[in-house]
Amino acid sequence: MKQWYETLFEDYGKKYDNENFTQGTIGECDFIEKEINYDKSLRIIDIGCGTGRHSIELTERGYKVIGIDLSESQLEQAKVKAKAQNLQIDFQKHDARNLPFKNEFDLAIMLCEGAFPLMETDEMNYEILKNAAKSLKNSGKLIFTTLNGLFPLYHSVEEFCASTTEEENATYRSNTFDLMTFRDHNITTVEDDFGNKKELECNERYYVPSEITWLLKTLGFKKIDIYGAKLGALSRNDKLTTEDFEMLVIAEK
Repeated sequence: MKQWYETLFEDYGKKYDNENFTQGTIGECDFIEKEINYDKSLRIIDIGCGTGRHSIELTERGYKVIGIDLSESQLEQAKVKAKAQNLQIDFQKHDARNLPFKNEFDLAIMLCEGAFPLMETDEMNYEILKNAAKSLKNSGKLIFTTLNGLFPLYHSVEEFCASTTEEENATYRSNTFDLMTFRDHNITTVEDDFGNKKELECNERYYVPSEITWLLKTLGFKKIDIYGAKLGALSRNDKLTTEDFEMLVIAEK
């Protein structure tokens, strides 16, 4: 049986690019460049690359990027977009829980909940972090954004999603946040690229900073920094607060 995130991303490549949360690509890539000192000799892996927006933007800026995703329709859209810009990018279909790479990359990025933390168990989410760590060289760096577990303790996730959603975008309702598992269960309604309406029972895992720190330490990361994540304006100056829906994690081996 397919998981909700597999069904969600089927035939949802074009519509996905119009979603509110995909509009911060330029600013996010500015931040990534700064974090790697504009070193174009570095190899980058974009895990859960979706329609390739970060891979394409970074390649355009002269970096060597491999984009991986589980969704064929998202990868298809990524290839179409790259071709339209005359860019040669290696997009590959892989499951982030089981990547074939070892000590190959200087930087791994996972932005906008591309893979982590959508999995149905904590163990599977951990596998994604483990595979990201494994694909990195010994001096590698991991940059990702994930859902901030401090947010739902103070705010309604449903209200937040409603306030950031525009017409034609995916909508979320019947959100219930489980304090024992830190999972938000909701019904997501989305219209795919062919105009078919899909209603999916989803659940996503929210993490608190101390959990993330501990998980990354067990994977050999020595330096772990966590900040608030602002859409399209990632910065080390934003201290994480209960107002941040997402957090930005920067981990170095």
